Amino acid sequence: MRALWLENQTLSLRDLPLPEKPGEALIRVRLAGVCGTDLELVRGYYPFTGIPGHEFVGEVVEAPDKSWFGKRVVGEINAVCGECEQCRNGRPTHCERRTVLGIAGRDGVHAEYTTLPLANLHLVPDSVPDEAAVFTEPLAAALEIQQQVQIHPTDRVLLIGAGRLGQLIAQTLALTGADLRVVARHPLQKELLLRRGIRLIEESEVQPWRWDVVVEATGSPSGFDLARQALRPRGTLVLKSTYRGEMTVNWSPFVVDEVTIVGSRCGPFEPALRLLERGEVDPTPLIAGRFRLDQALEAYEAAKQPGALKILLET
Repeated sequence: MRALWLENQTLSLRDLPLPEKPGEALIRVRLAGVCGTDLELVRGYYPFTGIPGHEFVGEVVEAPDKSWFGKRVVGEINAVCGECEQCRNGRPTHCERRTVLGIAGRDGVHAEYTTLPLANLHLVPDSVPDEAAVFTEPLAAALEIQQQVQIHPTDRVLLIGAGRLGQLIAQTLALTGADLRVVARHPLQKELLLRRGIRLIEESEVQPWRWDVVVEATGSPSGFDLARQALRPRGTLVLKSTYRGEMTVNWSPFVVDEVTIVGSRCGPFEPALRLLERGEVDPTPLIAGRFRLDQALEAYEAAKQPGALKILLET
């Protein structure tokens, strides 16, 4: 099969054997997304050698259970053991022996085929097109915020960052009825939010010490600093980004203001698919370009451009 290969922070196209994992489904990838995490892997954020990519929609071509043959699916990215302390205590995404699709110990989906355990797969409703289904994983990650933090309609919520993930976070937070404002940098980001009636706020207009919940989705020290300044005492800071390298942080204000800090990553797939099926979230305007798999190197270059939203690979 044709696949994109990452090694020593260098991408190349290769011909590789079909993946085979006992007990797992073989999936033909129909569409895959290029995520910010993929770009960070190339920059050396985390040591990974193999096929990158973890956002996809595909079709099952082989499986231990024949009822899955031909089914259109998306897949959760953490393959877990089910036996360690984290798994036994209801924290499978923190499995001590997990592999992570296209990120850690498991080849990803920037290829013609991939494999995953059946337990990771979710059927895509017939009414949801591939172009929307490919966003299921990041949409689930956006919904994880509401799994972790109770957001009331009376809350003042500030989202800092309106990139690929930030756009989905904004759409899901808007459904809570909270007083939501978004700090967005690029004109297209602002335009997409305004189309959905989501209100913007300039960084200079953000009132310090006033916001009940602040979501940081820029992955930059400046975004983190703004989030900290905006949060009220006993407010909740949600960190939706991973930060490359180290940041210098004065932790004393977090203690004095009794701030709650929540790290947030993977989320629930079934609610994400329901939102897509009902049309309550529409990620398709985020698609900035489609490339064939043999154009994957060009796709990554396009995804690197400032303000670029979702780039898709099709096989």
